[in-house]
Amino acid sequence: MISVPAPTPRRVALAIAALALGGFGIGVTEFAAMGLLRSIADDFGLSEPQAGNVISAYALGVVVGAPLLTVGTSRWRRRTLLLVLMVLFTLGNVAAAFAPTAEALVAARFLAGIPHGAYFGVASLVAASLAGPGRQARAVSLVLLGLSVATVIGVPAATWLGETVGWGSAFLAVGVIGALTVAAIAVVVPEPDGGVVVRAREELAALARPQILATLAVGCVGFGGMFAVYTYIQWTMVDVAGIDRGWMPAVLAVYGLGMVAGNLLGGVVADRDLDRGLVAIASVMTVVLAAFAVAAYHPVTALVGLFLVGTTGSALVPGLQTRLMRYAGRGQTLAAALNHSALNAANALGAWLGGAVIALGFGYTSPALAGAALAAAGLAILVGAVVAARRTDRDVIRTG
Repeated sequence: MISVPAPTPRRVALAIAALALGGFGIGVTEFAAMGLLRSIADDFGLSEPQAGNVISAYALGVVVGAPLLTVGTSRWRRRTLLLVLMVLFTLGNVAAAFAPTAEALVAARFLAGIPHGAYFGVASLVAASLAGPGRQARAVSLVLLGLSVATVIGVPAATWLGETVGWGSAFLAVGVIGALTVAAIAVVVPEPDGGVVVRAREELAALARPQILATLAVGCVGFGGMFAVYTYIQWTMVDVAGIDRGWMPAVLAVYGLGMVAGNLLGGVVADRDLDRGLVAIASVMTVVLAAFAVAAYHPVTALVGLFLVGTTGSALVPGLQTRLMRYAGRGQTLAAALNHSALNAANALGAWLGGAVIALGFGYTSPALAGAALAAAGLAILVGAVVAARRTDRDVIRTG
């Protein structure tokens, strides 16, 4: 293993950039699949709901992989774990690139999703540890920024590459990004100082905390609204908004710009007032998703709506991640990883629900209304969790 010098401000910045590169690769493979879904469906002769299984398989890989890998590797050094996770991610995407059947592609996507949650969980903790107090949410948001930037640059480029050369080439390109991330982590990411060994049962103990469960539920349910819209965005923008299919890379870049803006906004808001900020963001997201069902009928308003869907959805993530780390005690690694399990359970839920309402004949704008309902449910859970937390804090102050 390469020896990495002690962190300096410059090396901390480089380390966070290396971690963000991994997030970039993950963002490309997660969101480019949605931009290529129509091509995959045409290639294998799949219906919209059947094609949605390619999305759901990756999401379920994240849901399963995050807790299993985090608990199973709880005594590993975090830098070593990051390297192993990125190797697995790379192999899964290469397998997807050469999948000969729809079933093989679904299996490869499941494999590629397994390291996703654990990687973001560990990378977020490493970044927060390197950044220090008062800047932890922003450090987490910078790691997640790689995922957001992917939706601006990587996803449109991968969509263009997939439409031009073949969808498998997009997954192969992600494999290259994964290999580069392995090299970058090995060279510039240090093992955080003051790391402690946490037993598996201590990690699992975090799941007994009501605030952890509530926050995970917010991500699982509320975030599903965004994916209900985005999974089938190519059909919506082409068949409803009337945008030419050749412009889809640019359309996806608009969504990506929204994600970048939301990710940066979410980190700042979370550092200022975590709970109030999350409630405000979730409230706006609910309204935006409902409005998108109307906005989708005109190209200009559809693009504005898509930008806002990306902004509000992405803004929620740094705060949820930070909230889990706040309440997790010694189970921070598992809690941070489970955030991505929850978000990808939302991915699977949103893809399924969006496909279901389309299959029932409600049209390509119906996923936005179904998504707004999911976002509203997530908001209700969040408000309940915030009220309960404040009541507990008052009781502690009163008895203390």
